[in-house]
Amino acid sequence: MKRSVIQLTGAALALVTGIAGAATWNMATPYPDATFHTQNIQQFSEDVAEATDGGLEITVHPAGSLVKHPQIKRAVRTGQVQAGEVFISLLGNEDPVFAVDSIPFLATGYDDARALWQASREAIASRLAEDGIKLLYAVPWPAQGLYTSEEVTDVGDLKGLKFRAYNATTSRLAELAGMVPTQVEVPEIPQAFSTGIVEAMITSPSTGANSKAWDFVDRFYDIQAWVPKNMVIVSQRAFDALDDTTQQALLDAAATAEERGWRMSREEAEAKKAILEENGMQVLEPSEALMDGLREVGTTMTDEWLDDTGADGEAIIEAYRQ
Repeated sequence: MKRSVIQLTGAALALVTGIAGAATWNMATPYPDATFHTQNIQQFSEDVAEATDGGLEITVHPAGSLVKHPQIKRAVRTGQVQAGEVFISLLGNEDPVFAVDSIPFLATGYDDARALWQASREAIASRLAEDGIKLLYAVPWPAQGLYTSEEVTDVGDLKGLKFRAYNATTSRLAELAGMVPTQVEVPEIPQAFSTGIVEAMITSPSTGANSKAWDFVDRFYDIQAWVPKNMVIVSQRAFDALDDTTQQALLDAAATAEERGWRMSREEAEAKKAILEENGMQVLEPSEALMDGLREVGTTMTDEWLDDTGADGEAIIEAYRQ
């Protein structure tokens, strides 16, 4: 297992870990080393090392090797680890505000996703702060696209298709579009298509390429349904134990990692779509009729999200749309 290490020495270590001369902050991440999110985090840790002259040590534990994804936020809150990476909307069951970046067709594309992040960042940070957690930065996944072997020119063409769902949001999307949702996890995608359990899915170019989608579908519609994000978080207590100079170095490195991560995501999207094409899939722009119908579905789901979030959600949407 690959790990990235930054040195933290002396009295600062005693404050962070409670043991003079101890070595580390630990950071739990859910994705393998090859994932661009993990690569960005590795570079983030190296940037901190350089900026602090080896004054802060962070050991990055990828692929859920230290803490499994659903438990990472709790591990940071309880002090089991000092830092972690979490898929933001995974926390939607705790508070629906966390699900804002997975509302279908609210933010379709990177520019809209950036604006939505700016509008929602403070609300997300404040909820984390209630649990003693500090938000450092967030990086998006490539936008979600539609995979099918059927030609789709409008929403009516989706009616009756057996659709791969993986959470409550995608199930609700399927229902509103007239599709029939079936819960299928990523490792089961190829078998689900080959056996006819599902006929269509919405997921990123990354998942499509990694699943070899060309073996079971031949069309990718670049509908950019939503642009979900991962966030990097740290224990507020551990952060407060750092001296002012180290704190600022950490924040500066985080800002750099956020900008770099957004660039990496765009590059990942284009690279993975190219892989789909190289393997015989049609990478298609959706028709206006299809997008109009999908936006209507998105409007309904946005309204439902606003019902769940109340004034806080209204403030986010108002800021986003300004």
